[in-house]
Amino acid sequence: MIRNSDVRLKRSRISFAYLVPLSVLFSGVACKSSGAGDVQATVELEQAFPRLSFVRPLDLEEPGDGSHRLFVVEQAGRISVFPNDPAAASAKLFLDIRDRVDDSGNEMGLLGLAFDPDYERTGQFYVNYTAGNPRRTVIARYSVSATNPDSADAGSELILLEFDQPFENHNGGRVMFGPDGFLYIGTGDGGSAGDPNSNGQNLNVLLGKILRIDVKNPSGGLKYGIPPDNPFVNTGHRGEIWAYGLRNPWRFSYDPPSGRLWAGDVGQDAIEEVDIIEKGKNYGWNIMEGNSCFKPSSGCDTTGLTRPVSQYTHALGVSITGGFVYRGARRPELTGAYIYADYGSGRIWALRVEGAAAPVNTELTVSGLPIASFGVDETRELYICSFDGKIYRFK
Repeated sequence: MIRNSDVRLKRSRISFAYLVPLSVLFSGVACKSSGAGDVQATVELEQAFPRLSFVRPLDLEEPGDGSHRLFVVEQAGRISVFPNDPAAASAKLFLDIRDRVDDSGNEMGLLGLAFDPDYERTGQFYVNYTAGNPRRTVIARYSVSATNPDSADAGSELILLEFDQPFENHNGGRVMFGPDGFLYIGTGDGGSAGDPNSNGQNLNVLLGKILRIDVKNPSGGLKYGIPPDNPFVNTGHRGEIWAYGLRNPWRFSYDPPSGRLWAGDVGQDAIEEVDIIEKGKNYGWNIMEGNSCFKPSSGCDTTGLTRPVSQYTHALGVSITGGFVYRGARRPELTGAYIYADYGSGRIWALRVEGAAAPVNTELTVSGLPIASFGVDETRELYICSFDGKIYRFK
């Protein structure tokens, strides 16, 4: 569901047991690899909840209500809840919307979950899923049961935003509240290959973008508001757009201490990239793939395009899974590093981008896992959602 095409999926089954020097990772970005820098030791993974298993888990969230619970999203349309305890023996079904979710395509389904920043009071949360007939992305709000905190009211759905998906792939899927209280939404370019409709560069469509909307103050006949400081408000373009020129920003996250919004943008046939998302910027797709010209294949006009902070080639993997800046306690030497992975090879890296210095990227491990997503708990400890059905953490 996070991946690029059937061809890419076939590649993901190839064994990546060999090691490739990190020096081959980057072209066009001055980025240093490190085997003995700030992060000197490789890391090992362990099952965080050995007694629990899920079906295609692709998101892990904590509600911010002090309850020390975790919520895991399964692609088919289920959300489960359980105590944040390694000894947890079972998970409860929090929400089941399989009746309205279309997961018939590998990159379709229930793709993202975001709790209201004031969830303890409102009991509201937001999801991103694909629906059928017609195929479309749905951003909807739900409410928790009035009598059971471990169960949501499936009948409470309020659809805030819908937009058509021309193909089965590149649906994005992430929803996340920023520190400004607005909801950020990642949308892919609409699919097929090569962005045939040039949606990434089209400011009149919502595809290939990071969106930013106000879910608390609807206006203009919409079920949401458009923040007045969004970059394309009153320009004749879609006011919901925060940044554009993205292919499939499957996972992105905000790091409060640094004020950065990080995204892993899934590439086409050659390059995967990490971006720091900023207001109004154009990240290049489909003019560029990473730092290389895509359309045309050479001599493209890069005026006004924002380059990735790092990239890697398909010698190291096939599809980036964006992560989080590490702020946990289990591996303090990783603090401040952006942790991300590749779905196909299972590689996990730590990337440091500090001031004017060249970024430093360190390979932490080759896990062999199909890593679909990362998540953090209330202590900012990092977790890994794998399509082997398990949730992992650093050992």
